[in-house]
Amino acid sequence: MSKASVEDIKLASDGLRGHLAELFADTSTPNIPEDSNILLKHHGSYQQDDRDVRAERTKAKLEKAWSFMIRSKMPGGRISAKQWLIHDDLCEKAFGNMRLTNRQGIQLHGVLKGGLKEVISNVCHSGLSTMGACGDVVRNTMGPAAPIKDAVHADTQTLTEEISQRFLWRSQAYADIWLDGEKIEPEWIQDPEVNPAVREATKAPEGDDPIYGKVYLPRKFKIGVAIQPCNDADIFSQDVGLVPHVVDGAVEGYTITVGGGFGMSHGQLSTRPFLGQPLLYAKRANVVDAIEAIVTTQRDHGNRTERKNARMKYTVQTMGLDGFRAEVVSRLPGIETFPPKELSFDSVEDKLGWHEQGDGKLYCAVHVSMGRIVDREDGPHYRSAFVELCKSLDLPLIVTPNTNMIIADVAPEQKDAVDAILAKHGVVHSDGMTRARKVAHACVALPTCGLALSESERVLPGFMDKIDEYLRELGLEDEPILFRMTGCPNGCGRPYNADFGFVGRSPNKYAMFVGGSIRGNRLAGLEYKTVLGEEVPGKVRAFLEAFKAERKDGEIFADWFARTRTTGEAPTPEQFHIELAERAAKLAEAKTTAAEAG
Repeated sequence: MSKASVEDIKLASDGLRGHLAELFADTSTPNIPEDSNILLKHHGSYQQDDRDVRAERTKAKLEKAWSFMIRSKMPGGRISAKQWLIHDDLCEKAFGNMRLTNRQGIQLHGVLKGGLKEVISNVCHSGLSTMGACGDVVRNTMGPAAPIKDAVHADTQTLTEEISQRFLWRSQAYADIWLDGEKIEPEWIQDPEVNPAVREATKAPEGDDPIYGKVYLPRKFKIGVAIQPCNDADIFSQDVGLVPHVVDGAVEGYTITVGGGFGMSHGQLSTRPFLGQPLLYAKRANVVDAIEAIVTTQRDHGNRTERKNARMKYTVQTMGLDGFRAEVVSRLPGIETFPPKELSFDSVEDKLGWHEQGDGKLYCAVHVSMGRIVDREDGPHYRSAFVELCKSLDLPLIVTPNTNMIIADVAPEQKDAVDAILAKHGVVHSDGMTRARKVAHACVALPTCGLALSESERVLPGFMDKIDEYLRELGLEDEPILFRMTGCPNGCGRPYNADFGFVGRSPNKYAMFVGGSIRGNRLAGLEYKTVLGEEVPGKVRAFLEAFKAERKDGEIFADWFARTRTTGEAPTPEQFHIELAERAAKLAEAKTTAAEAG
C-alpha cells in the first residue's frame, strides 16, 4: 500500500483531529505514527528523537529516544512575567531549558509523550497558545521588538494580534484533545471586523473553516511586520511582509510584500530562496482583509502535488507578480488598493542595551547566545536571571527576531535592580562584543532536529570566537556584518540573505554563501559548495581582508561586496546550487561564445 500524502492525511483528519486523542492517552508507547505527527504539527508540536544517542541505541537494538518539541505562539514576541514563569516551570518537563526562536516564539525540547498534554494545557492556561505554531497554516506573526510607546509601534503590535486571531484554524479538535473541551482563547485574541464581502469571496467552499477549508494550506505560511528603517522582522524572507506608512504620526496603511521564503534542497535547481516583492498598498482598515485574500490565493493556487515547491514563493513565480496581484485584488470586492510605497531599511539588528521607551520608562535588550535559555556551567545563567527578574520585578519580556530578550517597562528606579540581577547571574551587557557577534544566529539543528545534516547552534559560537579575533585584528569589530548558520538547506536560520551564511551538507561540512546584506534585502550566492567546519573562520578572514583593503570610506561589507563582486544576473537557480568558480567559468564561456558569434 502506498503511503498517504500529506494532503490526503489532512483531508481525512476531521479538522486535524485524527487519532491524536487516543494516541496520547496511550502511554505504553513513546512515539506516534508519522501520519499523526503530520497532524500534530498544526497543534504546535513536532515528534523528535535525540540524535546524539541514535546510533548507540540502534546498535543496541533499542528504539529511538523519542520526545516532543512544543512551540508557543506569541504575536510580536510578547510574554508577561507570569507567562514566562509558567514556561520556566514547564522546562522541568523538557530538557531543563528553553529555546527562543527567530520567529519570536519559545520552544521546549525533550517533552515525553506522557507529558505533552500537560505542557500544552499549561501554555494555554497562561494566556498563550501552541495552536498553529507549526503546520500548514499561518504561523506566529512577527513584529517590531522594541517597545517604543508611539502610535506606530502600538499599531504594528495590534496588527500582529489581529493577524494571529484571523488565521487561527477553527476546528474544535485542539480544545477537545488538549483541554478536555474547555474553550480557552489566547489573551491576544480579538475580534477584528471582517468585511463580509471579503469573507464570502475568499472562504473555502469545500469546508467549514472560513479560510483553510478541509486541506488547509499547501505549506507553512509566515508573516512579519517591520517599521522602517529597522528590518528586525526580516520581512523579505516572509510569505507576507508588512511595512506601515505614517502620516502625521499615525499609520495610514501598509505596504505589503509577498513571495519571500528560504527553504531549498541541495543540488535541486527547482528549489531556491526568494526575497519578497512589493505587491500593493492597503489602507489600515483593509490590511487584514488583504492578507486574507493573499492567503486564500495561495490556498487555491499553491502546488499541492510537490511539497518542495508548495510555498507561496513558487506560486508567485508561477503566476507572475502581476497575475498574483490581479487574483488577490479580485478577492477584495469594494476595497481599493494602491501601488506599494517605497521601502528603505538599514539593518536587521537589535538595538541592545538600555533605551528609553518614550513614556518615561526604559527597556533593556539583552544578548542571549543562540537564543538558548539555560544556566551554563561555564557561562551566563540565563534561566535563573530571567526567573528572578520576573519574580522580583514582574516585568514583561519580548523575544526579538534575533533570539535576544528585551526586558520592558522598566521604571527608572528599577534600572539598577535589573543590572544587579543580570550581573549576579553572569549575564553581561553586549558592550564588549563585536557587532557581528551581537546579531549572529544559528538554528537548533542537532541533536533534536530530524532534518539537520550538520551541527549549527552548538558550533557557531566557537566559529564566532575565531572570527571575532580576526575582526578585532583587522579593526572591523564595529562593522555591521551578518553571520547566520543552519544545519540543513531548509533555511530556518535565514542564512541566504546574510553577509555570510553557512548551510549544513553533512557532518562538519557546510555550503558557504556570501553576499547578502545586513539590511535583509539581498540574497547571497554560493561561494563554496563544501567547507569543513575548521575551515570556516579562515574562509571568512579572506573576505574580511579584501574588504578592509578595498572598501571606500564609510562603506559597509554588504555594499563593498555588491560593488566589487558582481557575478552576473541574479537571482538564478545557479546562484544557490553552483559555486562561484563554476558560475564564473560558465559566464566567461557564454561571453566568449557570444563574442565569437558576433
